[in-house]
Amino acid sequence: MTRTIVASATREIVIGFDQPFCVIGERINPTGRKKLAAEMVEGNFETVKKDALEQAAAGATMLDVNAGVTAVDPNATEPALLVQTLEIVQGLVDLPLSIDSSVTRAIEAALKVAKGRPLVNSVTGEEEKLEAILPLVKKYDVPVVAISNDETGISMDPDVRFAVAKKIVERAADFGIKPQDVVVDPLVMPIGALGDAGRQVFALLRRLREELKVNTTCGLSNISFGLPHRHGINAAFIPMVIGAGMTSAIMNPCRPQEMEAVRGANVLAGTDRDCMTWIKTYKDYKPGEHAAPAPVAVTTPGAEGAAAGGGRRRGGREARLARG
Repeated sequence: MTRTIVASATREIVIGFDQPFCVIGERINPTGRKKLAAEMVEGNFETVKKDALEQAAAGATMLDVNAGVTAVDPNATEPALLVQTLEIVQGLVDLPLSIDSSVTRAIEAALKVAKGRPLVNSVTGEEEKLEAILPLVKKYDVPVVAISNDETGISMDPDVRFAVAKKIVERAADFGIKPQDVVVDPLVMPIGALGDAGRQVFALLRRLREELKVNTTCGLSNISFGLPHRHGINAAFIPMVIGAGMTSAIMNPCRPQEMEAVRGANVLAGTDRDCMTWIKTYKDYKPGEHAAPAPVAVTTPGAEGAAAGGGRRRGGREARLARG
């Protein structure tokens, strides 16, 4: 059985088909969040701290950390800022982290200070990226997200996206990286623009599981982009992609409706043993109310974890893929 191991200094998480769905908290990302970007440039990390604690309290399995505040010479600015952000977050929570950057120098700088076994987010099928990122993945013995696009861009043909994913897995093997350390993002398309986007990704996920035997992830809210009441679409999408074989997603854990869908899908998939997480989280549930999330362990120097709050999708992945 394919198992991808990620870890913080004190906690190990397994991503796998027989494991609870891995929720990768998306909110520590300044892309599209002008206020957060301005704060980070000024050296103000209060929102970063708040987002880290809220996502941990809401039930995130791990946290994505992105410091892409500007497109102006990111090679000069992003490495130091990503390192600073990463160190702050791993000093606050004990969850494994995802190092999210399109800047190779920033990824390498973050890997030098990251504790445990973080996930690198990401590499594409572009040869330049493969040659830059895969040696780092091998050197630091970490897993990597493989996004299914290459020099030709993002194909609307799911067979092409599968072929790109296969290419990345094979190229990773050339560097001595095992398939279980490649987490494929098959690229979820907006259902409002492409009517069969759901069917496409379900079929792709089955192929990735059965043929490549790899774990998978996605920017979850991409599916609802441009539609009203996006949370409803996202919540419906979650159990369907889990049923098709997806094992993780970059999403906002502070949205109760979507987390309920994750937890319910875990129960029905048999990965919530004896339904204990569901019972612990919702034993005091009252009709018409969202139950408080189950408490999680956080390491906070002199502070308690914040309660879960609302949030908005601010995915750097959407912007990055749009540029690609």
